[in-house]
Amino acid sequence: MTTPDELEHQFTLLAAATRYDVLRTRDALASAEEDAADRGDHPLVPADPDAEPLRRDEALELLALGEVVARKAGYGRQLSVRSARKAGASWSQIGAALGTSKQAAWEAHGRWIDDQAEQHRRDGYSGMSETDVIVARAVAGEPEV
Repeated sequence: MTTPDELEHQFTLLAAATRYDVLRTRDALASAEEDAADRGDHPLVPADPDAEPLRRDEALELLALGEVVARKAGYGRQLSVRSARKAGASWSQIGAALGTSKQAAWEAHGRWIDDQAEQHRRDGYSGMSETDVIVARAVAGEPEV
């Protein structure tokens, strides 16, 4: 069975997003053709040979890849938040860039730091070490009043 945990180690964000896009596009095209056939419509363009409905394993891969993309993008977002803080951005500016409040942005970043610390405690190599956590919290600071 294909799981996000298996795929996360196999794909970079770009590779996972590309594969996701290929499967999602094919699925959308096949669904559009099926919908047209169900209505008795004739497509204006010839059928795309790549628009075959997804097999079960591909549909499950699509689901798992969606989760992988979300995980990797979320991790990248928090690294970007840290970069913005290092560059002098306020939590208000970061919140605005994320489409949220400064408090929500700060809290989400704090939870990410906590998660990274927990990963390191569990396996001893991934996530952030205690020293990295201290540095990350110092960079994060407190949201301005």
